[in-house]
Amino acid sequence: MSDPLLQIKHLKTWLGSSDNPVKAVDGVDLEIHQGETFALLGESGCGKSMTALTMMRLLPASGRIVDGSVRLGDTDILALPEAAMRSERGGRMGMIFQEPMTSLNPVLTVGDQIAESVKVHDIAAKADIDGRVLALLKAVGIPDPKRRMREYPHQLSGGMKQRVMIAIALAGKPELLIADEPTTALDVTIQAQVLTLLKDLQQESGMAIMLITHDLGVVSEVADRIAVMYAGQIVEVATREQFFSDPQHPYSRKLFDSLPGKARRGQPLAVIEGSVPSLNQEFKGCRFADRCEQVMDDCQQQIPVWSETGPGQGVLCHLYTKGMAAVPGPISQTAASAVEVKTKPSSSLLQVEDLKMHFPIHKGVLRRTVGHVKAVDGVSMEINTGHTLALVGESGCGKTTVGKAILQLLRPTAGSANFDGDELTQLKGEALRKRRSDMQIIFQDPMASMNPRMLVGDIIAEGMQAQRIGNNRQERMQRVEQLLEQVGLPADAAKRYPHEFSGGQRQRICVARALAVDPMLIVCDEPTSALDVSVQAQILNLLKDLQDDLDLSYLFITHDISVVAYLAHEVAVMYLGRIVERGTVQEVLESPQHPYTKALLSAVPVVDQENKREVIRLEGDMPSPANPPAGCHFHPRCPEALPECKQSYPQQIKLSDTRTVSCIKLDQ
Repeated sequence: MSDPLLQIKHLKTWLGSSDNPVKAVDGVDLEIHQGETFALLGESGCGKSMTALTMMRLLPASGRIVDGSVRLGDTDILALPEAAMRSERGGRMGMIFQEPMTSLNPVLTVGDQIAESVKVHDIAAKADIDGRVLALLKAVGIPDPKRRMREYPHQLSGGMKQRVMIAIALAGKPELLIADEPTTALDVTIQAQVLTLLKDLQQESGMAIMLITHDLGVVSEVADRIAVMYAGQIVEVATREQFFSDPQHPYSRKLFDSLPGKARRGQPLAVIEGSVPSLNQEFKGCRFADRCEQVMDDCQQQIPVWSETGPGQGVLCHLYTKGMAAVPGPISQTAASAVEVKTKPSSSLLQVEDLKMHFPIHKGVLRRTVGHVKAVDGVSMEINTGHTLALVGESGCGKTTVGKAILQLLRPTAGSANFDGDELTQLKGEALRKRRSDMQIIFQDPMASMNPRMLVGDIIAEGMQAQRIGNNRQERMQRVEQLLEQVGLPADAAKRYPHEFSGGQRQRICVARALAVDPMLIVCDEPTSALDVSVQAQILNLLKDLQDDLDLSYLFITHDISVVAYLAHEVAVMYLGRIVERGTVQEVLESPQHPYTKALLSAVPVVDQENKREVIRLEGDMPSPANPPAGCHFHPRCPEALPECKQSYPQQIKLSDTRTVSCIKLDQ
């Protein structure tokens, strides 16, 4: 094998005071070769991003490199003075940050921001900077680049903003591109576009890519080699084939067992008990020992050493030094047999008919209404008691607005929402306030949905107080303790603040808050999208157990199809304010009929190497709901579009008692 492009040896990065530092990166060794995609995989807080920031020498003020070396080719990166490092950073080493909106300057056009990088890192292009900017925008697949280069970040979609970030990173013609969670906040269709773009650019330029992620599906799609990181250390390195056929470290195996999907439907997901240990301590043994099911005495008393398990493969685990590692790899998601979920008879709880939510567009000094944003434009659905309806679709299609309109957090423009015999759109004042205890919502970002100055106990009890549940504070706090126990948290959590908890624990607090008023329906708005695989498993298990115990109904808003396959009874697919397909989870996921549903499912990254679909590429982005296309809203992007699709919106076709599709091809 050729010499590595990047070589890191015994790298240590500490944060905070010298008396009690947080050892965020603690003895990392890795190599990346020219033209390969190297994935750094692990939970939040394990040190992945800090490793990348150390390589780029972009540490926070309290950070310092205390040991180790980073070599890019023949260059010792850590020995360079800052002036010389500026040409390497953004030049030979480019970086795509996790959140494009916070990484881009909101007051500069995207063209100016790309040009800034071109001026610094591409001397040959200084004679024609605009031409180089246009070429970069074309290279990353942005349509109409002349117009787009004059626009500001807020005028671009999430996928386009990420493409701009890639263009900025490519301006210096990097040999190594570091992509830090580049697809985490993107829909599966946009994610597929970005991953394909990175692959194509890599083939054209021969650059190496270091992909930082916690998504096993994305790793399976693009990685050549994989390193698993835990608590500041690399615990396993393997090729993609080795890793997905037989992961070696107990932590890696547990990640696979935590994945939701059709094969585990009806079964509890495996959970990694506990959390990543604090990194401001001296470790005497294995850092995973307290969470490992195969723990031995040596694991608690001795620090494990690296064991080579094959060519280019190794693991940091006592099992391998003791010769005790003959443990079978994870069961394939397709090989496992799903438990048949018996659907119990239930009555209809919520019926939504032709729901519309149109927001006026005002212009001029007199604020005249010149149009409407048709965020929800005629949605009908039904949810039964004790059932889960998953609402899926790309960002901006109106999923969250549907949830808020049903709960009357936004008053619908038209349509009806009948909940347990009451027409919600007609309820006002005290009558609506009383009904709210039967309908609750769990928001996507648990930290943003809680008051950081309130104790957790008061946050959970707030709804009970508003609904006059409990005779006094003492009764309410007793109920809070019961709720915390019900969602798997200790009673003393009530006396702590939200920032003192992990992401998964904060989401459990939000579940407890929703349960506090004894609801019948909970709207779950992307409750697991920002969570690691192992934490996601905890929340999904909790929601499923609560549904079984309390007969709860869920409207589960998500774009994660594996979660839908595991949890949902029915699925509704939404595009540009309208539902285009609906049916049972088996009908929709196993035999999609609408072209948009087919594209959505084909774009989902899958872990199974032998069961990959051919991805259906959707060109462009979703049109604006303020100016939807004539005819079928999907026809400008539809690979199966007919001339008739431009004429009128297709009627809803009933394929079975539980299945409806809006597509003109099915009506011919």
